[in-house]
Amino acid sequence: MKEIKKTAIGGQAVIEGIAMRGQKVTVLACRLPDGKIETEQFENKKVNKFFKMPFVRGLFNMVVMMIDGYKYLNLSMEKSGLYEDEDGKEPTKAAKVLVGVVGAVLGVALSIGIFTWLPQFLTKALTHKSGNWVKSVIEGCIKVVILVAYMWATSLLKEMKRLFEYHGAEHKTIACYEKGLELVPANVRECTRFHPRCGTNFLLITTLISILISAPLHWGNLALRMVSKLLLFPVVVGISYEIIKLVGRHDGALARIVSAPGLWLQRITTSEPDDKQIEVAIEALRGVLAHTELDKDNW
Repeated sequence: MKEIKKTAIGGQAVIEGIAMRGQKVTVLACRLPDGKIETEQFENKKVNKFFKMPFVRGLFNMVVMMIDGYKYLNLSMEKSGLYEDEDGKEPTKAAKVLVGVVGAVLGVALSIGIFTWLPQFLTKALTHKSGNWVKSVIEGCIKVVILVAYMWATSLLKEMKRLFEYHGAEHKTIACYEKGLELVPANVRECTRFHPRCGTNFLLITTLISILISAPLHWGNLALRMVSKLLLFPVVVGISYEIIKLVGRHDGALARIVSAPGLWLQRITTSEPDDKQIEVAIEALRGVLAHTELDKDNW
């Protein structure tokens, strides 16, 4: 059996495609309405050494991935024809930007409301005389319940189910490469769709770290507590990112324990893909590997 080769290559499922990010480039591969696979390559921007420092790189990378993620999602929607109206016309660039800005603002507001304010409100209502640690643990549990319920509800939508299948194809293709197998659908199909470096794992780890960091914060004023937590968010992200990187590089018992809850949650956020989706993931990964220094794959 070949030794598993760890890699830092990662991806993002988009509309009928996958954006795969490597050392030097990101490759967007999409299945077009005519059935063909189209790939587009983007050079990764050079990063200042300061933003590569431990505990700093976490927040920086998250912001970059959010910005790039929106760009690749938007491009995949264009390629799939979702922007076209009944006459086959696309909206203007200004209209697309406006929709993106409005969507981002609503998304942030919804995230703060559902995943920050609501858990605090429910926790305070349920635990009047409990200590800070008890309240923080209960708050964290409520967050996890809300997160799982939200993901499960979205998985019922036809469009999200398709997206989760591409998410599975991304994971299975990377797993195939890490096992040293030839990148063909038959090999990819047999690999796992669960991966410890997935963003799903990151969400659960940030929840756990936020419990530890926010426990000392006072519960008297929920608005002040929420502002304090938002200010501490970069610290939570920085620590969580370093944990995710360590877990992704090791297969020890501790790494498996830390990644287990996130791997379980991936049963919701990933689905088994078909061969056509796997073919798209393979094209994206091959494009990245063409610009990857294999002897430095653990960058």
